[in-house]
Amino acid sequence: MRPSGRELNEMRPVSIETNVTKHAEGSCMIRMGDTHVLCTATLEDRVPPFIKGSGLGWVTAEYGMLPRSTTSRMRREAAMGKQGGRTVEIQRLIGRSLRAGVDRSALGERQITVDCDVIQADGGTRCASITGGWVALKLAVQKLMKTGQVVSDPLISPVAAVSCGIYAGQPVLDLDYPEDSEAGVDGNFIMLGNGQMIETQMSAEGATYSRDQMNQLLDLAEKGVAELVAAQMAAVNA
Repeated sequence: MRPSGRELNEMRPVSIETNVTKHAEGSCMIRMGDTHVLCTATLEDRVPPFIKGSGLGWVTAEYGMLPRSTTSRMRREAAMGKQGGRTVEIQRLIGRSLRAGVDRSALGERQITVDCDVIQADGGTRCASITGGWVALKLAVQKLMKTGQVVSDPLISPVAAVSCGIYAGQPVLDLDYPEDSEAGVDGNFIMLGNGQMIETQMSAEGATYSRDQMNQLLDLAEKGVAELVAAQMAAVNA
């Protein structure tokens, strides 16, 4: 039995509330169980120097956790003077995951920055950030298309992510914190809406895993991502 009482292949409740901030070109609050992430997308008519003049657009991301998003207060990274390694790793993951679903030629020479701020953490914050980040990105692109600045949709596919792992010897979908902290195997799966893989991160946290177990986790991830994509499309088409 999972601590939450969920079935092995059952996601936490997922909700995506759009247009939650006044100023951002795209925004949403994604809730995956007790993990809540505010995602905003900002449009800028500039690109990084290394692609200037190429005609290609750029999508990047920043990630952070609020001090009381966890059970005890964390110091703000700004107060410490630098970002931690985990933060840098996660925001790079979000950025490259979202870019995998973008036709950068169709986007044109402009940048979209997706900010993901964890309001409350209960496992799977990077996956929630990627999934909600795509919704914020889509809403920003819809504004570009509405004003005629972009002719064809540069987002070629939804991008969503879910965690899976081996908990108490069983493959489970969408780990919350009690499971994540005790999982023998932990994995994050990022996919396009059609099931094509973008990135897979799997590691033995307390036990090794077999090829068969890996396949079981992939099957669970495909199911979870399909449900997340359905939630994304319902949110952006509401």
